[in-house]
Amino acid sequence: METTANAAEAELLKRGEDGAETGSSELTELKQKRCKEVLGFAKLTHWRTAIFFLSLFLCLTTVFAFSFIIPCPVRPQYLGSWNRTFSEATAYDFLTTEDTSRDKVKDILFVLSSSEGSQNNTCADAGLLSPCVFVIAVDGTDGSTLWERPLEPEFHWVQCGLDKDTSRTWDCLLSHSGQLSAIDKYSGKVMWQQPQPSGLDTSVPVFTVPDLDGDKVSDVALVASDNTTRQLVFLSGKTGVQIGSTVALDSLETANRLLHCTPQGSHYVVLQKDTGLYGLALWRIAAKAKPGMEVGLKKDKLWEKSASPTSGLVPIYESDSVRQVVRAELTEGVHNLLVVTGKEVALVDGKKLEILWRFNTSSVLGEPSFGHFNKDGFLDVVIEEDIGNYTKMVVILDGKSGGVLWEDAILATPNSPKPASIHTINSFSIFVFWGMMPSESNSSVPLTTDRRVYMLHPLYPNILLESTCSVDHIVAFKATLLERGRHAAYILLTGPGQEGAGATVVLSKRKLKQDVPTSNVLRIGTGQGSESNEVIKEVFNRLRFSEK
Repeated sequence: METTANAAEAELLKRGEDGAETGSSELTELKQKRCKEVLGFAKLTHWRTAIFFLSLFLCLTTVFAFSFIIPCPVRPQYLGSWNRTFSEATAYDFLTTEDTSRDKVKDILFVLSSSEGSQNNTCADAGLLSPCVFVIAVDGTDGSTLWERPLEPEFHWVQCGLDKDTSRTWDCLLSHSGQLSAIDKYSGKVMWQQPQPSGLDTSVPVFTVPDLDGDKVSDVALVASDNTTRQLVFLSGKTGVQIGSTVALDSLETANRLLHCTPQGSHYVVLQKDTGLYGLALWRIAAKAKPGMEVGLKKDKLWEKSASPTSGLVPIYESDSVRQVVRAELTEGVHNLLVVTGKEVALVDGKKLEILWRFNTSSVLGEPSFGHFNKDGFLDVVIEEDIGNYTKMVVILDGKSGGVLWEDAILATPNSPKPASIHTINSFSIFVFWGMMPSESNSSVPLTTDRRVYMLHPLYPNILLESTCSVDHIVAFKATLLERGRHAAYILLTGPGQEGAGATVVLSKRKLKQDVPTSNVLRIGTGQGSESNEVIKEVFNRLRFSEK
């Protein structure tokens, strides 16, 4: 633009020199136009400069705010191990982990009987007889008490994890002294308290069921017994008030407090008779409790085709020696049923009620557990089989086919917890089980204190990592991941072996890797590998854990 203006001005001057009209007025107008353009460009440049510095100021302000004013989130710092001791107390076989402090680290919930809690709370202060029941939550990071709630004795049972996928404001339901108390896991507050169903000796099966009373809060189904028949009672999840009448279950046993949900979204209570396992639709039970209450419950057409026209029972598995049945989600989103009998372990398809596989066994000790031994995406099944002479066979079965993936015989030490596993980011699990190698025992009858903890790495199946655990009576045990992606630990609750015997109760947490440096590397079977003990320990030290 400037070049063109200069050329026009030179042309006008040239015309003036040649005697032509100087065109002074035209030249003046051109100069004025040029000055305006230059001034406009200068103003635009100033605006650009101002915008640049304003943007720079905003960026620096943001950086300053995030760096100094707004604090960065602080990761909870945890102890590798800690112990909590409770004197003159009795512990119960209950131990679970929940994030009660909302710091994204799971905490520990347990129940004991004592005259005084750890926060100077006494039974007398709460107006209760002594000793009373204390529900206690301790911090998973350092073992400090988060809250404790004294309740009336005697303790019967407690079940937590009941707020999952519901709109309820409480998580734990506790039965004690003929009462039911719903407890908030975050504060320990009793959200509601109701007397147990009249005339019934209530026992653990507790189910979370869809909203039946229309208050937009999921409800609870409670299976009870009066020593002659099994009965089911619906309770409001919001208030604990009974919904409808009590429904008799025709003298059937409930199998491991199991409520099975089919792929169609229909719920079935799994019941046990002397001829096998059966399912009874929740909508049938709800209709008997209160006509019309079954309207919102779904029906599974495939299951109902097999239902008895008179009783409504759906046959699941025929056997005269069913011992237990557990829900087995071996692959994500697929809910099957794992049945343990006196002769075999079988996996039943939760959709078509077909037997997927069987494994012959003589006698299974305790409840099966699950973990990833291979990388096929299916959870594998861990069982302990009693093979006599105080010896047990630890067997890992392929969850997809039922074939044996790994097995080894060890001494079955008394009072040993069931096997456990913790998942890793490498699509396999680390398996933890208790016992003692036969070669390490001086007697064919293992002592209670002669107990070892073994860790099995699936990539090194002929090697076990052994650590000593010298504790007396184990009341409860849990191996778990306390923090997402890290902080794998096992929790032990120890105390007197008899309820009512007041003594010292100890709750302890120990990081899973903490014992690796001092553990023994045991080589079993054939093909034991050429890796040194130091290499094996380093493999365990480098493990990274995952929730799934």
